Amino acid sequence: MSSDLKSLKIVYMGTPDFAVPPLEALLKSHHDVAAVITVADKPAGRGRKIQESAVKKAATKQGIKVLQPTSLKDPEFLEELRLLDADLFVVVAFRMLPKEVWEMPPLGTFNLHGSLLPKYRGAAPIHWAIINGDSKTGLTTFLLDEKIDTGQILLQREHEIAPGTTTGELHDELLDLGASMVVETATMIAQGGFKAIVQDETAASHAPKLNKENSKLDLTRTPQELINQIHGLNPFPGAYYGDIKFFKASQASVQQKNETPRLVVRDKKLVLDYQNGSVQINELKPSGKRLMDAIDFINGIKSAAIEL
Repeated sequence: MSSDLKSLKIVYMGTPDFAVPPLEALLKSHHDVAAVITVADKPAGRGRKIQESAVKKAATKQGIKVLQPTSLKDPEFLEELRLLDADLFVVVAFRMLPKEVWEMPPLGTFNLHGSLLPKYRGAAPIHWAIINGDSKTGLTTFLLDEKIDTGQILLQREHEIAPGTTTGELHDELLDLGASMVVETATMIAQGGFKAIVQDETAASHAPKLNKENSKLDLTRTPQELINQIHGLNPFPGAYYGDIKFFKASQASVQQKNETPRLVVRDKKLVLDYQNGSVQINELKPSGKRLMDAIDFINGIKSAAIEL
């Protein structure tokens, strides 16, 4: 490592698996991670066992100081944060920061976002890129400001989306890219002389949080659009209709419209017929049962057609 590379003192903020590779990359870089901020431990699962975030587990393994404030405006937390005397804060999949936090470090705070901003501002950019059938996406690092995902762009990298890709698969494909971009952005800030780019507000679009309403199969869509929705909601929260969640689908060899949506066994394949045509269902999860492929589902039903 060249001795003329300036090392920054960094506080890292993140929670889920997506935020682990960038943290690990920073720890391997010439920069100094002084502490990690993540969510408080909480009970989860049927046993309600206390669960630590993926970022906390990674930080603890490396012996990094971990702070878990219940409020980011708590005076004691803010004082502890100041005493760390960090040059830069880095945020990956955490939560909205109050101004008194993001404006604290002298070199500012940047965030890694899962889209090519200003496209897909909001909570679920990876999901919506798949749901909308995009052929490419990417990642952006940007400086935080007072509004969500509106700050000046520091770095962007594009990534092609192969046909049939699910949100879970795209998420995993972006992990290494995100890790390298976080280190590259921190180093760029350390060296100075970079030019941040103001986002084009006229090109902005939104990626709203997923809920019960927008996770229900939208039967006004074309068959390909319905496939995109199914893959965009895989693995979470799952596209549902009635008491069944659908996780993988493909084009049906025969299109057969039916005003009432129904699952039909046709040529030993499971097909969803609906008002705009047909979609082959390859993986699904009936309520109260395990995730299964279409063959297992077909073997377990007594009728060749099921009204939804």
